[in-house]
Amino acid sequence: MDWRGLTASGEQTARWKSLAIERDRALGCFLQFDPDLGLAETAAAAEAGAAPAEGELSGVPFAVKDNIAVRSFRLTCASRLLRDLVSPYSATAVERLQKAGAVAVGKTNLDEFGMGSSTENSAFQETRNPWDLSRVPGGSSGGSAAAVAAGIVPFALGTDTGGSVRQPASFCGLYGLKPTYGAVSRYGLVAYASSLETLGIVSKTVATLERVFEIVRGRDPRDHSSLAWAPVPEKKGRLRIGVPRECARISLHADVKKAFEKTAAALKRLGHSVEEVPFPTLDHVVSSYYVIATAEASANLARFDGVRYGSRAAGAENPEALMTATRNEGFGDEVKLRILLGTYVLRSGFKDEYYLRAQRIRTAIRNDFERAFGVVDLILMPVYPVPPFARGSAEADPFTQKLADIFTCSANLAGLPALSFPAAVEGGLPIGMQFLAPPFAEERLFAACRELEAVFPSPDPPGFPAECR
Repeated sequence: MDWRGLTASGEQTARWKSLAIERDRALGCFLQFDPDLGLAETAAAAEAGAAPAEGELSGVPFAVKDNIAVRSFRLTCASRLLRDLVSPYSATAVERLQKAGAVAVGKTNLDEFGMGSSTENSAFQETRNPWDLSRVPGGSSGGSAAAVAAGIVPFALGTDTGGSVRQPASFCGLYGLKPTYGAVSRYGLVAYASSLETLGIVSKTVATLERVFEIVRGRDPRDHSSLAWAPVPEKKGRLRIGVPRECARISLHADVKKAFEKTAAALKRLGHSVEEVPFPTLDHVVSSYYVIATAEASANLARFDGVRYGSRAAGAENPEALMTATRNEGFGDEVKLRILLGTYVLRSGFKDEYYLRAQRIRTAIRNDFERAFGVVDLILMPVYPVPPFARGSAEADPFTQKLADIFTCSANLAGLPALSFPAAVEGGLPIGMQFLAPPFAEERLFAACRELEAVFPSPDPPGFPAECR
């Protein structure tokens, strides 16, 4: 499909809107779907920033995870506490896409405040996987991934704090980019764990992913953590690809293991070498990640107190009672758990034992990556130990989900770029792998995935609309 100009008017647009509504009704991708509002906001961006009348993204629809601000759209973070909040401004990444002519057509479902791996922790609805409605689409950017996999939009914005773009991309048979920390502005993102999270992109093709990244990247004076784009020299020819030696100790589902072996074999056939590299801190990645992430969540979510914005509990007699009642009514169980854990590890007497120790492990993880990238050009790992799992299964247990983040959250701790790519379809379900690269080596990720895309492009789920190919 030629997505350009699709959101303007005409018979093709009407068919697309009808298809989007029908498929979203089955999948639950969107918390708000309003192409007309999105078109108005893109027109406003054109007036303010001279968006091109014609261009490769002119009129192209895209979706935005609902913890990223889009002016005039709701900004709920899939939480009861923010259910009525309408954003008065747009995130920098959204503004840059609108100035390129793209149209934000809706806000997608997520695990509340980005806390989860299944999009089951939303306060409003569950999102289903287009490949199998009994299975989850991954999380927390599950709504964004499902919308792209269903053919509703060609790309979507998500966020990746510990794998929340890459894992749903893997579960839905897509490409999912977690950029270098600082490469894309976080202005307009509702903060969960500020030192770990990045805005990311999911798409059906590497070319779309690369083009969107070119538009959104770069320094933003409104985000002090953003950095000027400074790509590393492009690596030509044969690549040395490392596989952490410690991965062999981690139990993988048979289909994931098979896909991993297929990917390594395909890379060798393409002329690249695949070799083991030591990564001794891998066993400590999950524990250090969750100490740091929950500590930062505890601090960031303290602003939701029922006083300044968001929902407010009724009947409270004093500010303390108001805050307690509002947070108790507004937050879901997973969010409450992470706030409590974060508050605990930051308490006097526990900070050295937990939080500062986790930060030292984080430094050791960075050092492991630096040593590895002194030898290899990319690192190959699975995205998730199991294929897309069924709702209510053993894999859906919250603690099991956290342990399964072992392959994804290391990139967030080290601030590295990582790209999930479709590797296989086993048992009727997509399975993704991921490459990790040195900081600002996104071009190396794209080049490697373009080669693999020629061998195994993003697969279509059952019933994928022919007109969206």
